[in-house]
Amino acid sequence: MTKITADHLVRNAIVYVRQSTAFQVAQNLESQRRQYGLADRARQLGWPDVEVIDDDLGRSGGGARRPGFEKLLAAICEGRVGALLSLEASRLARNGRDWHTLLEFCGLVGTLIVDEDGVYDSASPNDRLLLGMKGTMSEMELSVFRQRSTEAMKQKARLGELFLTVAIGYVKAGGDRIEKDANRRVQEAIALVFRKFAELQTIRQVLVWCRQEKVLLPALGNSAAGRVIWRLPVYPTVHHMLTNPVYAGAYAFGRRTARVTIENGRKRVVRSMQRDWRSWEVLIRDHHEGYIAWAEYERNQQLIADNTNGKRFMSRGAVRTGEALLPGLLRCARCGKKLHVRYGQTYRYECVGAFNQLAAARCVTFGGMRVDHVLAKEVLDRLQPLGVEAALAAVETLSQQRSEKKSQLDLALQQARYEAARAQRQYDAADPENRLVAGELERRWNERLAAVRDLELEMHQLDSDKAPALTEADRERLMALGQDLVRAWESPGTTPETRKKIIRTVIAEIIVDVVGDNLELIIHWQGGDHTRLMVKRNRAGQTRWTTDAEVVDLVRALARQISDETIAAVLNRSGKTTGHGKSWTRGRICFLRHQHYIAVYRDGERAERGEVTLDEAAAALTLSQSTIRRLITEGALPAEQHCKGAPWIIRHADLEREEIRRQADLRRSRRPPPDERQPIYSIFQQHDGMSSMKHHRQSLRRVRSFG
Repeated sequence: MTKITADHLVRNAIVYVRQSTAFQVAQNLESQRRQYGLADRARQLGWPDVEVIDDDLGRSGGGARRPGFEKLLAAICEGRVGALLSLEASRLARNGRDWHTLLEFCGLVGTLIVDEDGVYDSASPNDRLLLGMKGTMSEMELSVFRQRSTEAMKQKARLGELFLTVAIGYVKAGGDRIEKDANRRVQEAIALVFRKFAELQTIRQVLVWCRQEKVLLPALGNSAAGRVIWRLPVYPTVHHMLTNPVYAGAYAFGRRTARVTIENGRKRVVRSMQRDWRSWEVLIRDHHEGYIAWAEYERNQQLIADNTNGKRFMSRGAVRTGEALLPGLLRCARCGKKLHVRYGQTYRYECVGAFNQLAAARCVTFGGMRVDHVLAKEVLDRLQPLGVEAALAAVETLSQQRSEKKSQLDLALQQARYEAARAQRQYDAADPENRLVAGELERRWNERLAAVRDLELEMHQLDSDKAPALTEADRERLMALGQDLVRAWESPGTTPETRKKIIRTVIAEIIVDVVGDNLELIIHWQGGDHTRLMVKRNRAGQTRWTTDAEVVDLVRALARQISDETIAAVLNRSGKTTGHGKSWTRGRICFLRHQHYIAVYRDGERAERGEVTLDEAAAALTLSQSTIRRLITEGALPAEQHCKGAPWIIRHADLEREEIRRQADLRRSRRPPPDERQPIYSIFQQHDGMSSMKHHRQSLRRVRSFG
């Protein structure tokens, strides 16, 4: 070995160990022993220090990220590797990029490459040519093998005979076909998922229902526990059942696409699912017995696509909480984008496409309550003839709601009893003296009996909690609601989610545009018909929480007379409330003034306008307040009062008028002097303890005689 010099021997030797798949790591043990045995060969060649890098066991050399190979390149670049040993040179890399990078680095620092065929120096042109050809042939070999296997798989898939895995609910019948699982519990569980999706309309709601009702679904298990295991479902389990075409009796191949990207200098394969069945490589309908028809499968996929929020241009989005009834149905007539709903004191629909992307004004924006009311009325008018059928369907649904869970429990109990009986037969067949075996079989039998007992208790509890049957009165009331859908729609028990589902059943989309003070709506019904509506648009700032204009005008007038606290008291005595139906406070009056640009009252403001109050008028005329009120009532004194309880507004100039002065003097002349009024008090004192109404009337006549 003249290529091995002392300079190579003073550095380390590295043995690179790699196998492409986890199966090879577990089964091809002889290949591992041969690769690890290269360390002994390195010592025979004269290297005392040998390092083994086996971080890439189970990793392909075709371009995937390999931490062991990266560690190897780092050691070579540091100049501490004298020789690199591998069982064959092709194991170092199966792609041209890694292979030529390795040769370049080895040639720069003088690292030798050693395999079973010989020792190579990549700095030598002849060895570099030979290594390059080996690398190219290795890469070509891998490509040919991959192409042959791929084409063979596609050819078998075109015949509908390729089954790498079998979905739950099906079993292989021979090597080239599948059939339904004979386990009736498995069949009923899968059928239940499709029935609940048709009822609840979303995958997540099906998942929530299953977990709330503790309904177990089948899943693929390992070989030790059996092929099928039962557990509470997770989202991927339900999603796979509802999107896999195998349950519609179809064979599909090529549903996934692969897209190659470059990340950090490495190839990365991104796989995605093609939802449009027309783009699949192979689709064979009626290939085997399905759980649903193909038409139902297509409807389910369309519904799942519509439930996606913000991912597809034409999707409506899933039904969400909130009072608004039309989210996902309204589309802007100007830019074609869906309208969003924004909640505050009320809710509004608005198009934010151009606002977010181009910093332009919103295309359309309007309050949602009036539009929702008009559309709901339009839907109810068309559904009214179907009300009785809906009521009958509701009666049938009420009778079947609990039967589905009970059916699943009954099937689970039958299987549990079978497993308990099977465990008992295994225990009886064992030798009782062999406690190592009998003890384990006894433990398994007890576990099966405990599972049977738990299911029986759950079944008993379900029967004891059984809801009472629908009475004749309840049936009549339900039928009455079917005849009057408006009353059923406005019933307190009808949730916004239910109303949204009803609307989406009959409406596909609504095109909306703002035309002056009106909203122009074009309703696209599910059957293909169209209806054009004009809805009056609310004025800016007008909502159901808006304070009445009458109250605002009253506050504007009172603010020129009294303070905010006094205004609140006046409004409360008059029975006026806020837009939310609450009583008035000083803070709410202040907020209303700021909202409508009403100035606050300041001291002396009335005097500047020449106005006086009732008290001030009484003091100016030296009369009592009751006398001033009588003058106002009689029309002798002009005065104004904005509402009951509000202060009287009297002009100071009116008090100076001659006729008012004469009326005041006349009223004062009727008043007796203080010494003559004394008998009045004595009379009241004499009759203070009397209870007879006659004595009181006599006293009042005597009082009037002093007037």
